[in-house]
Amino acid sequence: MLEELADQLTRNISLSGEQATAAVGRLVDESVSVETKAGFLAALARKGESVEEMAAFARALRDMSVAPPLDAATRSREILDVCGTGGDRLNTFNISTTVAIVAAAAGVTVAKHGNRAITSQAGSADVLEALGVKIDLEPDEAARSLREHHFAFFFAPKFHPVFRHIGPARKLCAERGQRTVFNFLGPLLNPARPSAQLVGVPSPELCEPLARVLQSLGVRRGMVVSGQVESGNRSPGSGPEPLRFLDELSTLGETHVAEFYQDRGFARSVMSPENFPLQSATLADLAGSDRVANAAIVRSILRGKERGPKRDAVLINAAAALFVAGRTKSLVEGWELAARLIDEGNAGEKLEALVAATPA
Repeated sequence: MLEELADQLTRNISLSGEQATAAVGRLVDESVSVETKAGFLAALARKGESVEEMAAFARALRDMSVAPPLDAATRSREILDVCGTGGDRLNTFNISTTVAIVAAAAGVTVAKHGNRAITSQAGSADVLEALGVKIDLEPDEAARSLREHHFAFFFAPKFHPVFRHIGPARKLCAERGQRTVFNFLGPLLNPARPSAQLVGVPSPELCEPLARVLQSLGVRRGMVVSGQVESGNRSPGSGPEPLRFLDELSTLGETHVAEFYQDRGFARSVMSPENFPLQSATLADLAGSDRVANAAIVRSILRGKERGPKRDAVLINAAAALFVAGRTKSLVEGWELAARLIDEGNAGEKLEALVAATPA
């Protein structure tokens, strides 16, 4: 069946939702060859994934995930996830992970979905582990952590066992220099099924499609962002440097935004960082390193010791996260709240509480 669908895709004919769902069933079938799976994924990527295709993939894979047993009180809250798709290859420190802890310190229930590093030196799982936070929670442990601490990390391999049947095909595509739909799906597959999401993507063209997918999956409040990195100067006559984008809100340039909320419609905009009291910065000021170094950066920011551009990057993204979660009424208010949470010690205390809750 995958060969037939791949042929359809090569003729630039998109899959129906039913076809995409059926394709997922074959992709997780260990009896189907790796080559066949890789060929299908490559054909889909070359055509370009439609919103309907991505939504069907996400829905089917999320239905196959291990669901945490969230109680009614936890489910009744706004549950936030904040993460990026990765893939910008700009090697910044773990901004989204830091923001997630700040949001939890504000009383937001944060279900952080993530994995170890793929395109960076330290993924969210790596840095949380280095900080001393338990990452491989069992479903009941994750549910309890959400209830008691307003934060839980949902380690992707723990909650998506079927991915072991897809991994070899993804690896084969990567070896051939071919991206797949799975480059975008991570933030869409949170098994806690968050009601609010802030998602970063490495290209402005992905903002609206990913936001439309989130909306179709039942997310009530969503924002998808791609932040511009200011171009450096090239030698005369070499032409303009191609724009680069972070899978975060940017303090270095404009941020492309697609957002939607249950009480108002879908909107697209370009946000200027000039609305915030930012310090002068370059991409190098936001650089990360390995898990140990990044953990030290996160700890320094949350304890209020880091006062430079890295803090600004956390504050602007926390501003968006708090707004998306409905905790504040504007991004400016979100920036101010995030700064207070750090300066008054709440953010650092939240990290300490999460570490203390981890068994020795």
